[in-house]
Amino acid sequence: QVQLVESGGGLVQAGSSLRLSCAASGRTFSSYTMGWFRQAPGKERELVAAISRSGGSTSYADSVKGRFAVSRDYAKNTLYLQMISLKAEDTAVYYCAAAGVDYTIATMNPSLFAYWGQGTQVTVSS
Repeated sequence: QVQLVESGGGLVQAGSSLRLSCAASGRTFSSYTMGWFRQAPGKERELVAAISRSGGSTSYADSVKGRFAVSRDYAKNTLYLQMISLKAEDTAVYYCAAAGVDYTIATMNPSLFAYWGQGTQVTVSS
């Protein structure tokens, strides 16, 4: 299995940028479809971005399209989420997650993301 550790969260002003990182260890990083989820207080956890095993396919929640970009570095075994033009409604705990299934299956069934990091808080002040 894979172990995941997020970093890069913080308190920023609206309009700012942040880059989250997720360091993976254990089983081969390229074996997993990777995703970024977030959960705001009182709300359900949502999948905001996903990337395929090869990195060739990505997808985003409508609320973050054009502002967030997911990428992965195989040499560093690290997943990234670049966030720009942050809004107050982006405030949440952000989690990285791994799924041992194909990208198309994982994005259609987010419950298949079986491995999770501990989360990192992103707070955007308006």
